[in-house]
Amino acid sequence: MFGRLSQADHPVIVLRDADVIAATVRQALDEASPEERPGLERAATLIEQAAAASDADLRARWVRERLAGAEIKGSYDSVHAIKALRQAAPGLTLLQAVQMAKEAEAARLAG
Repeated sequence: MFGRLSQADHPVIVLRDADVIAATVRQALDEASPEERPGLERAATLIEQAAAASDADLRARWVRERLAGAEIKGSYDSVHAIKALRQAAPGLTLLQAVQMAKEAEAARLAG
């Protein structure tokens, strides 16, 4: 099939449970002693930042982590990078690997 990938074609499933974690930390913060509060407030802030990441951001991070593990330097959408992604996730099709690598490369260049 030719064309653009739909959301359903992304092979990396993004799981989001930050809301449950945030609620647990907020409850702990409500019950915390004054000594515990600064650490829990920092944790709550970090959880909120993590929850704000988009699915594309999380997929790009997944790509970066796999390429770093394979010691791939340079462009995320190079032939060597695509090969490393497909080795890291054997069920990944060539089209999926290329799309994810391009998305990660665009995010790298933008940021």
